[in-house]
Order: sequence, then structure tokens, then C-alpha cells
Amino acid sequence: MIPRKETENTRVVKAAWVVGLATLLSRIFGFIRDMVVAGFFGAGLSADAFFVAFRIPNLLRSLFAEGSLTIAFIPVFTGYLKKSKNQAVEFAGIAFTLLSIILVAVSLVGILLAPWIIRIIAPGFADIPDKYALTVFLTRLMFPYIIFISLVALCMGILNSFRHFAAPALAPVILNISIIAAAFLLKDYFYTPVLSLAVGVLAGGVLQLAMQFPFLIKVGARLKPNFHFDHPGIKKIGGLMLPALFGAAVYQASIFINTILASFLPEGSVSYLYYADRVVQLPLGVFAIAVGTASLPSFSEQMVGGNYEGLKNTISFSLRLILFVTIPAAVALIALRVPIISVLFQRGKFDAVSTVFTAQALLYYAVGLWAFSCIRVIVSAFYAMQDTRTPVKIAIAALLVNVIMSVTLMFPLKHGGLALATSIASSVNLIILAVILKRKVGTFIGKNFWLSILKTTLASVIMWLSINAVNRILEWNSEGTLGERLLFLVVSIVVGLIVFALSSIILGSTEVKTLLRIKNG
Repeated sequence: MIPRKETENTRVVKAAWVVGLATLLSRIFGFIRDMVVAGFFGAGLSADAFFVAFRIPNLLRSLFAEGSLTIAFIPVFTGYLKKSKNQAVEFAGIAFTLLSIILVAVSLVGILLAPWIIRIIAPGFADIPDKYALTVFLTRLMFPYIIFISLVALCMGILNSFRHFAAPALAPVILNISIIAAAFLLKDYFYTPVLSLAVGVLAGGVLQLAMQFPFLIKVGARLKPNFHFDHPGIKKIGGLMLPALFGAAVYQASIFINTILASFLPEGSVSYLYYADRVVQLPLGVFAIAVGTASLPSFSEQMVGGNYEGLKNTISFSLRLILFVTIPAAVALIALRVPIISVLFQRGKFDAVSTVFTAQALLYYAVGLWAFSCIRVIVSAFYAMQDTRTPVKIAIAALLVNVIMSVTLMFPLKHGGLALATSIASSVNLIILAVILKRKVGTFIGKNFWLSILKTTLASVIMWLSINAVNRILEWNSEGTLGERLLFLVVSIVVGLIVFALSSIILGSTEVKTLLRIKNG
């Protein structure tokens, strides 16, 4: 018989492969989207207005869906699923109906209050009438996006509980394609071309939701309107969701604090942080979020079954898997930050100066990549235990650290200081959470964990040396043609990947063998 530990680890890795590959495709289209936006709109007034306006429905999506409802929903839904599939599907229909009503109400309120919302999250825009007016209009136009994307997030919770991960992970591809198509096909039809991006966002939201229903039907989860809001499961989710909502709000508050502070910095600062964050989101989304998404159903199932030893083993395994990828990814982002930004975005109105400033933000975000990544797994473990309060308390402490560090560092480092403050606060958040989790479940980080990190770090250093060697041979030229810059970046990445993989194998890293064995198996 296969040990439980091996079974859950295998399920996590297989699910992570599915989510990771789907997310990689999404990120590729996301970068194409950002290249299109950068080329057409640069890093000026229109781009700043769009990015700020687009963050608002994304914020509410994170608060009402991914940041609170989904993480409260999966553990409760898993419990019902263990008892009866019919009970679980009925419960899901009630949750879907209630969420739809709440989202429509929130969307209407948001449209009415858009001017005041913009004054709160980007007060510096109020001093520039044209930018302020455009941001308000874009906000109102895109607010209904929250309805569709939040329902997608709930569908993700249902499908993931059935161990189906592909459709929800592929949904963002549809959004990116929609925005790209709108930019090319519609921008010339608007007096203010950036409005085409907002239309693309709305269309993408509708298409993403429509994409989920065939897969829900396939797993036997036909969602029907159900207004029995007195269901005990809904009440239980409400009890778990409230503190989770505060936790998500604290996390999002740190992002918007950076936006507020950046609005007082030189024009373009909001965009520099946005583009740098987009690059960091590639390894974070493809690997860290993939493992976090894949591990939550496993954590929940282990908690329901009382398998605490299995839970600790899966937590340790998930963390090792994440760090095996994010440590070298962070090193590569730091070493190749200028070439990466240059190749991805430097065209049209996004010039060499924008590349340098964006690369500064990328450097400081990359420093905290390990913390951003591991938080996903640690917090998922708390949610699986239906403890949504502890992450909130720690997140509030981390927010205070972020505010203090942001105000301190933004003067000497400008937008780079805001990025560094985010990395520092996330590191504090992770360390405290790990200490508390150890007290709750016992030691989940042992000798094998630290040995794995040592090997991964050593292999990453060797990789960094190989990238520097490439630079000595080819010599990076920021003024070169796109083809020359792309060649340098591709060669550096390929050499770095090969050197890291070979170094890991020579050092005896078990993670690379596990990844390849599961993928091929």
C-alpha cells in the first residue's frame, strides 16, 4: 500500500503541475497584454489611470472571493463532500446565489461612490483634473467586472475541491486575450483610446465565468438558484469569512498604501511598480500560487480525516517545492532585471528611462519573493484548520511594518523603497506565522528541509555565476536592437536553467527528481 504521505504529496505535485502550466500560459498572455498596453499607452497619464481603476475591482474580488469566500468555502465544502455529493452541490448553489446578490449590490454602490474611492486610494490624482476624471470614469466602467470574476473564484473553489484545477487556472488567459483584442480592435473607436481596455476587461469577465459551467456540469455540480440562506454551512462560512475578509483587507491595504504613496512621487511611479510586480507575479503565480492552490484541498482533507502527521509532512513538502523554484527565480530576476524589463516593455512610449526605474522596483520585489511564495502555503494550513483569525492578527502587524518602512524608504529610494518595504513586511509576516503554526501542529520543518534549502541556495549561486559569465561574453547593450537584447536574455536564461538543474542533480536535490518523476508519471 502507498503511504498516505506519498499519496498526498503526489496529488499536490500533480495538481501544481496543472495549475502551474495553465498559469504560465496565462502569464505569457499577460505579458503580451502588458507589452501591448505599454506600447500603446506607455507609463503616463492614461496608463496610471487604467491601472489604478483596474485595481479596485481586483481588490474587491480578492476581498469577497479569493481573499475570503474561497478560503472559507473549500474547508466547509470538503466536509459536506465527504458526507454526500448531493449535499455539497446544494450547498454550493446556495453560496453561488448569495454571492451573486452581494456582488451586484457592491457593484452598484461602487459605481455611485467612484469619485470618493479614487480620492481615497490615489489622492495625488485629484490635483490633476484630467487624470482624476479619467480614472473615475474607468472605475465606473469596470466595476461590474467584480461580479463575474468573483463568481469565477467561487467556481474555482468548487472545482478544486473535486480536484479539477485546469479550467479555473486557464480562465485568466481569456481575460488577457480579451484585453489584447480590445486594444487592437477598439482603441481607434474611442475619443480616449484607453477606454478600449476597460471594455476588454468587462468582456473578459463574462467569458471567464461562462468557461467554468461546462466543467461544473462535468463533475456533477449543476448550480441552481437556491435562496435557503439559513443553511448551516452558510452560517459557518460567514463565521470563517469575517476574519478572513479582514485579513484580505489588510493585505490589499498594503498594496493601496503603496499606490497612495506612489501617487505623490514623480509621474510614472504607479506604473513602474505595476510593471515590476507583473514580472514578479510570473514565478509567484506559476509556482507559489500553484502549490498553494493545489495544497489547500489536501490540507483540508487531511484535517477532516484527522491526519495531522500527514498535514505536517505535506506542509514541509510544499514549502520545499516552492523554495526550490523561487530561490533561483529571485536570483535570476535580480541578475537579469534590466534585460527582462527592456525586452518585455521597452518599446513605443516605454523608453529606456522607464526600463531603469521599473528594474529598480523589480530588484526590491525580488528580494521578498521567497516570503511572498511561502506565505501562500502557511496561510492555507491555517485556513484548512478553519483558523482565519491568526493570519489576520499577523497581517495587521505586518501592515504596520509596511507603513513604517514605506514612509521611511520612499524618500531615499522613491518607488523602489515602496517595493522594498513590501518585501520586508512580507518576510516579517511569514516568520511570525511559521512560529505560530509550529506551536499549533508541532515541528514541520526539520533537518531535511534545511538541507534542501542549502542545496537550492548553493545551486542558485552557481547559476548566478553562470549568468555573469554570459554577460562577460555577450555584453548587455541597453541601446541594442530588440533582437540583440532578446538573444542576450534567452541565452542567459537557458544557460542559467541548465546550470541550476545540473548543479541540483549533482548536489542530490530530491525536489528536481520528484518534479520530473511526477511529470513523467
